[in-house]
Amino acid sequence: MNETYNIFNEDSRLSHSKSARVEFLTTISYIESYLTPTAKILDIGAGTGAYSLYLATKGFQVDAVELADRNVAAFREKITPDMKLTLTQGTALDLSQYESDSYDIVLLMGPLYHLHKKMDRDQAIAEAKRVCKKDGVIFFAFINHDMVFMTELMYDSHYFQTGDYDHETMRLHDFPFVFFTVSESRQMLEENGIQIKKAIAQDGSSELMANAIDAMDDFEYAQYLKYHHMVCEKPEMLGMSNHLLYIGSK
Repeated sequence: MNETYNIFNEDSRLSHSKSARVEFLTTISYIESYLTPTAKILDIGAGTGAYSLYLATKGFQVDAVELADRNVAAFREKITPDMKLTLTQGTALDLSQYESDSYDIVLLMGPLYHLHKKMDRDQAIAEAKRVCKKDGVIFFAFINHDMVFMTELMYDSHYFQTGDYDHETMRLHDFPFVFFTVSESRQMLEENGIQIKKAIAQDGSSELMANAIDAMDDFEYAQYLKYHHMVCEKPEMLGMSNHLLYIGSK
């Protein structure tokens, strides 16, 4: 984990451009649709705090857990005394410091594409379920296996010759992240007792269309976001999204 984030700058991933911000804006809009004034939120695998900090600035009580040293350090620098926000360095596999049935909203948006072993992914989901209230919701995120080929091809026109995948099975090698198809991610959640409420194309084709999106003026960008929100729950759009977002309950 630490090695991964010494390479990838998580602190700017969701904010460095209009196209990159689509993922964040989409996710926040869905989180806000489930918020109540007294909602308690647990952010597991919180990165550098993009979601935790946003929600804390809105006055919500947020507890955050993050494993990577670099992310924790960047996150801590942004916490202000007025925030009802705690940050703990720890793993998604052990949330024993948090009581069962205690959170209205649980975010597990990251750990499932870092954990290479099935037993660890199952454990992370089990812990997220345990701490979530019976009438609460859990947000899960995945990197969409099949879309990776298209985004890599955008950066490297020779990807199908040199790419890090099995050229016979067309299966990506799971490094540094673990990749899942739409059907695999859905099956994982269902096998772990998650009732899926919504499946969302979290960022759609925004990375593929980055040059066009980043060149938009404010009106055009607002219209693009309106379009994205209109289509992001359509089943036919899920396979053409870099990230998949599921909202579920236990």
